[in-house]
Amino acid sequence: MKHIKGALAAGIAAATLLCVAPASRAEEPIKIGFSMELTGPFAVVGKTGLLAFKIWGEEVNAEGGLLGRPVKLIYYDDQSNPSTVPNIYTKLLDVDKVDFAVSPYASTQIAPAMPIMMQKQRLYISLFGTGINDEFNYDKYFSMLPTGPTPKPTFTKGFFEIAAKMNPKPQSVAIAAADAEFGRNACEGARENAGKAGLKIVYDKNYPPATTDFTPIVRAVQAANPDLFIVCSYPLDSVGLVRAVNELGFKPKMWGGAMVGLQATNFKTQLGPLLNGIANYETWIPAKSMQFPGSMELLAKYQARAAAEGADPLGYYMPVWAYAYLQVLGDAIAATKSLKDDVLADYIRKTTFKTVVGDVKFGAKGEWAQDRMLLVQFQNIKSNSIDAFRDLSTEVLLYPEQYKSGELIYPYEKAK
Repeated sequence: MKHIKGALAAGIAAATLLCVAPASRAEEPIKIGFSMELTGPFAVVGKTGLLAFKIWGEEVNAEGGLLGRPVKLIYYDDQSNPSTVPNIYTKLLDVDKVDFAVSPYASTQIAPAMPIMMQKQRLYISLFGTGINDEFNYDKYFSMLPTGPTPKPTFTKGFFEIAAKMNPKPQSVAIAAADAEFGRNACEGARENAGKAGLKIVYDKNYPPATTDFTPIVRAVQAANPDLFIVCSYPLDSVGLVRAVNELGFKPKMWGGAMVGLQATNFKTQLGPLLNGIANYETWIPAKSMQFPGSMELLAKYQARAAAEGADPLGYYMPVWAYAYLQVLGDAIAATKSLKDDVLADYIRKTTFKTVVGDVKFGAKGEWAQDRMLLVQFQNIKSNSIDAFRDLSTEVLLYPEQYKSGELIYPYEKAK
């Protein structure tokens, strides 16, 4: 417990009260607790998600709350460190007595809380967890991530499907993964996709999460001379790998895949033209084909407050999802007029929700019933300015077909 005292103290100081102290039992707040990455390498996304939570809570309270009671958010900084998560969730449930504990962002932070939530038989809605429930098989778990019933291969499915249509057709692939929850899961799926495509895997290694020099990795991949290079990485890794690929002049026919971080504005502006040609996953961007009811209104509210909150200035990656997973919880409470975990889990399991990310229906193991992961390619970036990314002309949506906004530039060298 000693090692997270700083996190808990910071969280207590930062906890957001979205209501006035209750005058009677009926007015006591419904408490929703979570940890979030407000410091450390994931903070760039965590702060973005937190602002969306606040907006959701403020809107709900402005409309009278839930079941006639205001909503209160209780949260702690997990410092982007998975080892802090179990104690935080134990405190939320046993000391803070929250009515609901929802997840932090990302697989590495979500998984450590699962045993606690299962032991206490609590509803657990997660934010961007990849294949978390494959091993746990917990019936009160629901995942807000459009990877569908097979989340591991879905992350790179679009990459392989688009690559297979290219001429000349690629024959080989290299795979590099961060040796942590998301990296392992996403690249396990990439191996499955490579096998289905009949591609020869010429390099396949995990690298330690603490890696900072990616030059040796890229040199080794370059020596293997693959047509495709799939990377399953975390934000700082993604930046390091992009720089190493450019510095070494490595030019596979196509590369990217499951690189976390390249969706965030601060990393986009750090890398600028170095991103050109990378084909990578996305979950939502404000393209016309993906402007679902309420999404652009949320984005406007978010952007007006982002600077003051230290959050991503554009907010194209996380806000809609952070808002949507609380939207699901709030809508389920309102519809069932219940705070009971079993009642809510049963309702969530059989309901299609209207959210800012479109229709959401959960299927097997709490994953989305159907996948809707996107593949984009960075094209024609001329500068490191935020304006280079604001209007989406430099981020072309390639997959799925119904959301498509342009064509892949292939091979990668042409996009440079």
